[in-house]
Amino acid sequence: TGDVILLDARPTAEYEAAHLPGAVSIPWNEIAHRQQELPKDKLIVAYCRGPYCVYADDALAVLADAGWQVARLEEGVLEWQMAGYALN
Repeated sequence: TGDVILLDARPTAEYEAAHLPGAVSIPWNEIAHRQQELPKDKLIVAYCRGPYCVYADDALAVLADAGWQVARLEEGVLEWQMAGYALN
């Protein structure tokens, strides 16, 4: 519905191989330099490789400290695919 921005915090090569529909790619280690690409009036929901991956957590910590409203999607690409959902 456009209420959130889905952020893929994995490395670019992984995003290009497969990602959740509608996700934008900003790798976790680039977020501090690229955060201005994200709108401040939207909830940023980040994901990475799954519940034990910290890339999304690291990216969201930077964004939260800078004033963004953030949330974590615990599942990653593999869990999304295993649930039967399509990938891009």
